[in-house]
Amino acid sequence: MKKISLFLYLLFSNIYLIHAQPEVYPWSNISGIRVDGELMELNSSFCIVGNDWTQIRKTAKERARYSFQRDGNTQTTRITIDDFHYDQSVEDLGGGTANVRIHYRNEVDTTLIGAFFLMELPASKYADATIQLSDPTPGSLQKVIPTGTSEILRGSSKGLKIKSSLRYLEISINEGMDIIVRKDTSDIDNNIEIYFALLTGDMEKGGSIFRSINIQALGSPDISPVELTLDRNTMGKPFKGFGGNFRLQNPQSDPPVIDYCLENMDVRWGRVEMPWRFWHPDEKDDPIAKARNGELHPRVEAAMKMAQRLHNLGMPVILSDWSAPDWAIEGEMSFGPQPGGLRGNPLDKKKHKQIYKSIADYIQYAKDTYGFEFVMFSFNESDLGIYVRQTPEEHAEFIKGLGAYLESRGINTKLLLGDTADANGWPFVEAAIEDKSTHKYIKAVSFHSWRGYTDENLRKWAEAAERMNLPLLVGEGSMDAGAWRYPDIFSEPTYAMEEMNLYVRILKICQPESILQWQLTADYSPMVGGGVFGNHDMPLTPTQRFWNFKQIADMPEGLFAMPIEANTPNMVCAALGDNEKGMYAIHVVNNGSTRQATLKGLPAEVEWMKIYTTNKRRKMSPGRIIRVRDGEATFSVEANSFITLLVDGESPF
Repeated sequence: MKKISLFLYLLFSNIYLIHAQPEVYPWSNISGIRVDGELMELNSSFCIVGNDWTQIRKTAKERARYSFQRDGNTQTTRITIDDFHYDQSVEDLGGGTANVRIHYRNEVDTTLIGAFFLMELPASKYADATIQLSDPTPGSLQKVIPTGTSEILRGSSKGLKIKSSLRYLEISINEGMDIIVRKDTSDIDNNIEIYFALLTGDMEKGGSIFRSINIQALGSPDISPVELTLDRNTMGKPFKGFGGNFRLQNPQSDPPVIDYCLENMDVRWGRVEMPWRFWHPDEKDDPIAKARNGELHPRVEAAMKMAQRLHNLGMPVILSDWSAPDWAIEGEMSFGPQPGGLRGNPLDKKKHKQIYKSIADYIQYAKDTYGFEFVMFSFNESDLGIYVRQTPEEHAEFIKGLGAYLESRGINTKLLLGDTADANGWPFVEAAIEDKSTHKYIKAVSFHSWRGYTDENLRKWAEAAERMNLPLLVGEGSMDAGAWRYPDIFSEPTYAMEEMNLYVRILKICQPESILQWQLTADYSPMVGGGVFGNHDMPLTPTQRFWNFKQIADMPEGLFAMPIEANTPNMVCAALGDNEKGMYAIHVVNNGSTRQATLKGLPAEVEWMKIYTTNKRRKMSPGRIIRVRDGEATFSVEANSFITLLVDGESPF
């Protein structure tokens, strides 16, 4: 089946526009309006353009102070960049239409090219577009001249129409706005940029502007059938299951979230905090003696009991330390950025023996008192300094030093290599990989997936684990480290789907032994209500994210990574299987419209396959059993959904 024409799409738009919604990031950028699962891209941002167009600051993740809130069909963002303030609300009006209300103001006298609402339209969809002003008004753009660009159109108008063979946008504005349409010659993708001027030129302190912009998006959704091709002849690393972080920070709201997750999801790995500052605050003290004397700090006791609970459920448990006692570091303890951008503190180089003993005592006390042993130890994100800071060489030396000390005391706990803040932190582990004397003390390689999760960086981590011949772990899984500041985002389908796109890519490229979600507590919670994020208006309720996690976690244990490819870029997929057991789990993220899909490459003897779907409406919902013939199965994948196909050898009836 070919893509339907835009003409036919518009003709029958009353059918296709049933499921339409704008997608907004917490930093105000509108990725587009999703129509029947297909994203009609807008790629908007708020931007400030310097005097010669060489300095253009655009809103993006972690580039400003911002807040995000949803109220019904309206998503609101408030942003501060230096002395510039930008408030934006996006209301879903239905029918593929969104209303964008903007209030911009500046709190300083300044001269700029201007402050703009910017839309960047992909050339892949708009290369043949015709663009015209639909309601021209008097304007003042004579001095606003882009350099090094190919200008398409300029003028002042209360409307704009953009039509290509695949997309149609109609924009109407409550008052006239100056508009520049251009292509940036430095952009290799040759995308189209549309600048809607908020204020330009000399701006006085207190200057402000309000605008209301209606955007209607229509397009031809790709509903062509998809092929997924599984390669069972190549078995990679085992995936031993989904895990979670359990760093306790909210005494009232953490316990019910933890209970719900552990009782309703098959969690197979755990990571907990070592509250070192509370375990051994005074260097002169013997922390074990004080603990046995009834002086164990409540935070330490809670952390140890949390680890014991996870261990008793059969999980390997990682011990990670966030900050050190004052006696163990150089300088005054820092919990934020320092001048020059550094974070955290180095360990005191004169006290390595005392440091090794203090950490070992913690591990030994947990073993003697609570009956379990941590499998690995790490400093959390020491490459960044959250909050112990190490160089790659110091990281390697610490692994050797603590590893040898633990071994000398008969403690089986090993070290975790890396545990870096982001996926682009792979250079941090090179020193330890090259120093073979570290290898005997390392049990696994780890990174956190908050930033830098390009295919290239993910492959670097897979290669690092391969060079060490060790498992790879994602010690903290998720994608927005600042999301705790605007917790409404955790309930957004957009966030849930992006998270699953990342996890499925990680499963495919990295072949990790586990992804440990940050967190399965009230912090970054997969639950809402019940006091989580201060919400007491509803009972504790799982979000779409919870069902996504469960759909990965509850699959059969110990399957191996297998190559799988989809013949469309709109689908992300990863496969796990075991040929001897005849078991296969195929994870698919459909980022487009509902369509038919065919899976090829299953064993000829397989007759049936199960399907589970999670999206805005479905909660790991089982679908009709799928018939498999000669290793192939055809089925429907719902729009904008996370789908898992399962062959588990059990009778479906």
